[in-house]
Amino acid sequence: MILRPKIALFEPDIPQNTAAIIRTCSCLDVMIEIIEPCGFILSDKRFKRVVMDYLDEKMIKFYKNYDDFFQTKKKKKERIILMTTKASTSYSNFKFKVTDTILFGRESAGVPYKIHKLVDKRLKIPLSFKKRSLNLASSVAITLAESLRQNKLI
Repeated sequence: MILRPKIALFEPDIPQNTAAIIRTCSCLDVMIEIIEPCGFILSDKRFKRVVMDYLDEKMIKFYKNYDDFFQTKKKKKERIILMTTKASTSYSNFKFKVTDTILFGRESAGVPYKIHKLVDKRLKIPLSFKKRSLNLASSVAITLAESLRQNKLI
């Protein structure tokens, strides 16, 4: 089995974004990890409309809460990289490893400060014109593509 990075979503709250991220991960053969609670249920019609037939339950792992997520990562010695607008380092100036888990916060609020203190590294996608942020699904695609490219997986 080839090692690949993982994408983790912290308490996602927009079903269409989560579905689009699942499609991206499915197409790039990457595991997605969802830290609950979610702001929607997987039977939500908005979620189903976007995810279509890309939902493969073998590629998704759910965590009951962030404690469960961080304990599991610590046991496996997996590095957690938080993508946040509050970081100073650009994702393009960082060396990703194939075993990294790239964590993204809620669309509505990011992650709480306590999560910032638990991660191994915080990165950002630099934006032009001082815009606030990209769509979450776009941010995942950009960062994941760079991680896969650096590790010669695409």
